[in-house]
Amino acid sequence: MMNGFGGHGWGMGWWWIIGLIIIIAIVWMVVKGMNQNNSPGQSPGKSALDILKERYAKGEIDKQEFEERKKDL
Repeated sequence: MMNGFGGHGWGMGWWWIIGLIIIIAIVWMVVKGMNQNNSPGQSPGKSALDILKERYAKGEIDKQEFEERKKDL
């Protein structure tokens, strides 16, 4: 009895949808993980001024550059 669906009934037709959902979930988790690793020293709640102050404190920028960028903000 083939039921007009290749002998598999309705159940077999849903497996590709389930597989697609699993693949999308895996891709989403990988992308989310990569985005978190792009800015390891910066938390999402920091303002631009906080980041600027951190860079000045670490010595990445000098006082003149700090003042110029602070003025721009």
